[in-house]
Formats: sequence, structure tokens, C-alpha cells
Amino acid sequence: MQSWEIAHLGRLFVGIGFGLCSVGAGIGVGLIVAAALNGIARQPEQSGKIQTVMFVGAALVEGVALLCAVFCFLALQS
Repeated sequence: MQSWEIAHLGRLFVGIGFGLCSVGAGIGVGLIVAAALNGIARQPEQSGKIQTVMFVGAALVEGVALLCAVFCFLALQS
């Protein structure tokens, strides 16, 4: 394999990694919100606490996704 083919293959894998990161974050946040809505439907009086926990969980999932995106872009630069 020539060097330019390896470079293009690396860019392809970075794109695939970035896509998987985005899909994984979307699925994770979707599951968190679905569980929170289910909990609020069962116990409406606890909606404030459930929303707080939901936002913290969603922020953690998005933080990991952002970190993965940064790593993908850093891998693209080298």
C-alpha cells in the first residue's frame, strides 16, 4: 500500500469514529430522556428531581461524545 492510500484510509476511519460517536451519544441521550419521561409519568411529584438527574446524565453523555470528537480531530491532524 502506498503512503497516500494509508493517509486516506486513516481519514476514513476518523470519519467512521466520529459518526459512531455521534450515533452513540444520540442513543444514550434518547434512553436517558425516555427513562426520565417514564419516571415523571409514574411519579409526577418527583419531576424536579428526575429532571435534574436527567440533565446531569445527558451532560455526562454529551461530554464523553465531545471528548471523542476532539480525539477524532486530533487523530486527523497527525
